[in-house]
Amino acid sequence: MKTFKNLYIALIFIGLVGCTDDFSEINTNPNAPISVQPSLLFRQVIYDYGEQMSYEGFVAGNLLAQHFTMVDFNLFDRHDLSSPQLGGNPWPIIYRNLRDNELILDLASENAVYEVYEGPALIMKAYMTAALTDIYGDVPYFEALNGKEGNTTPAYDAQQDIYMDDNGILDNLNKAIASIQAYNGTQPLEGDILFQGDLNQWMAFANSLRIKYLMRISGQVDVSAELQAIANAGNYIQSNADNAAFDFTNSQPNTFRLAVLRAGDFNLFIESATMMEVIQDLNDPREEVFFRPSEANGTFDGLLNGPDASNTSISVADYSLTGTIFRENTGNLDANFMTAWETYFLLAEAAQRGLITQDAQSYYETGVQLAFDYWQTALPSDYLTTGNAAFGANSADPIEQIITQKWLANTINGYEGWIEYRRTGFPALKTVSASLNNDLIPIRMPYPADEAAFNAANYEAATVENNNSVNSRVWWDNN
Repeated sequence: MKTFKNLYIALIFIGLVGCTDDFSEINTNPNAPISVQPSLLFRQVIYDYGEQMSYEGFVAGNLLAQHFTMVDFNLFDRHDLSSPQLGGNPWPIIYRNLRDNELILDLASENAVYEVYEGPALIMKAYMTAALTDIYGDVPYFEALNGKEGNTTPAYDAQQDIYMDDNGILDNLNKAIASIQAYNGTQPLEGDILFQGDLNQWMAFANSLRIKYLMRISGQVDVSAELQAIANAGNYIQSNADNAAFDFTNSQPNTFRLAVLRAGDFNLFIESATMMEVIQDLNDPREEVFFRPSEANGTFDGLLNGPDASNTSISVADYSLTGTIFRENTGNLDANFMTAWETYFLLAEAAQRGLITQDAQSYYETGVQLAFDYWQTALPSDYLTTGNAAFGANSADPIEQIITQKWLANTINGYEGWIEYRRTGFPALKTVSASLNNDLIPIRMPYPADEAAFNAANYEAATVENNNSVNSRVWWDNN
């Protein structure tokens, strides 16, 4: 895992422009900045998004993915997704950081000195946009970042267009790579807490994301030629040392937020029955990293998601709380954007589905080893040979094995496990105990209530067919 030191969040001041030039000059404070160095803003975007979405992944995404169960104050875990409590509202996090990232792109286009930021900022834009549309479906995008030009009610765009059109996700990744390859300036990429300014690593990150998003839409589009070209070139994240990630610390200001959450809130999260069954069926020692033995029994014990605490007597002592890595030892925890193990699992799936010609088992086994290393756990000698994780063992479906291993390793990125479940159906999630969604597992997040209030016409047009239902499929979801 990579480390960084002395990371402090820069305060971003935005000057308000008056109605006339004279008024603007009179009302400008010469001691307050009205612009910001891209290095400070770039660092802010990476850190804020990584910290906020890691927290969101823990308190909300991991409930949807059924890594964790929440034992009380758990309307979200019972699938009332319109009632975020400790978390469950990534919309403003993503849009705020997309807005700030757009300022970096503006600076890069306006000043040749800042051209070095164009490629990395386009990669971050693609990454955050994919998270947004994969969670919500159709969203405001092409008009959404033009608030400074007066458009405060952007139209909703179809997910297919967000992925496929010019200036969409895949196009921005290709443009980012081209921009980095063409850059011949001497200005270093400062504020980069992912790769410390190494542009080659940013290109590898972009290619890993291309693999990820091509696989995500592979049920709708023939992506085999593009995937094969990337696999042949090999310029993607291949080792944990090159992960797009930054370390949390054991002390503030850069500790994982759960380290400072009050104990009563932290202790609401326990091992889910789904996780317990999957990880114990594999005899997987990472259970000891993700969870603690129950206080009452000294064993690892999970609970079905979504209990109704008002009608169920639950003693937390009977179940496994989440592990020390999420609270006492957060210096061992990453905020990760993209990793080598996720890349290898995606390539393994592509190979198993016949989208590329490489060997699926080799990619799978490399991914498993990298994932164990990432979680600082020794891989048992028989794990990939005689256990249930062995590729194709006991007539197992290799696709299910690949996705399940990715799901396990993505415990810090809970939304990813849920998104991939929606795409593939793996691992098999359970109906929650006291469902508030008619015993259905949600397959998208609802738009926030503010959208109906402040962007009413566009919101109504976007929801005319699905009524903002959490049971309405997004474009790439043909599972």
